[in-house]
Amino acid sequence: MTPLEKIRSMKMPFAELKGVTFVEADTDRVVARMLVRPDLCTFSHSIHGGAVMAFADSVGAAATVINLPEDAKGTTTIESKTNFIGGAKEGTTIVATATPIHRGRRTQVWQTRLETEEGKLVAIVIQTQMVL
Repeated sequence: MTPLEKIRSMKMPFAELKGVTFVEADTDRVVARMLVRPDLCTFSHSIHGGAVMAFADSVGAAATVINLPEDAKGTTTIESKTNFIGGAKEGTTIVATATPIHRGRRTQVWQTRLETEEGKLVAIVIQTQMVL
């Protein structure tokens, strides 16, 4: 099973609720897309910060899963930091690209860059995942 097939076979209910679609995956990079729907927006029809953070968390967690040691039972986020750079209006598709900063035996650290399809930077998220 390829890393992308493994991610797509995982049950991730919250990612599904947000409309996250994984489009590319290997052990060094995971890419997903999410449409900015009205229910993910603020009153000004711009993506809510919580939706940005949740999207990045789903992508970083998926990246961790395909990098887990054989004997691991799973993963959980233990820290996340988001730098919001710009907005994304309703109807825009956001692309999240997660790349590793650190992959250790007990923790992994991933940086997820979120951009519009046109390349406008929306946010940079760095999260630490504990290996269970």
